[in-house]
Amino acid sequence: QVQLVESGGGLVQPGGSLRLSCAASGSIFSYYFDAMAWYRQAPGKQRELVAAITRSGDTNYVDSVKGRFTISGVNAKNLVYLQMNSLKPEDTAVYYCNGRRRRTDYWGQGTQVTVSS
Repeated sequence: QVQLVESGGGLVQPGGSLRLSCAASGSIFSYYFDAMAWYRQAPGKQRELVAAITRSGDTNYVDSVKGRFTISGVNAKNLVYLQMNSLKPEDTAVYYCNGRRRRTDYWGQGTQVTVSS
């Protein structure tokens, strides 16, 4: 069993910042995942990839968050973070942590991020 647990969501005003964290636990070992990522799903929309980081440290972002969000991780501890700055109302969504090992995806339960004045 592999569990991913997110934290750090909440309500923030436009222009504000939040930092999401995700920790993996269970039957895992150091450097367990090939890559870790953050996805989000807004009401009525499909889940989309926000940012990803590979074991080697390569990152990629959806265009809408480039320059505002930063993904980082501690591969040895199976941790991943998402620093979100200059938040916009359109960033409002449930954010999910993802870990991929070989062809298997593992998901957290999600954390709500609401950007509103």
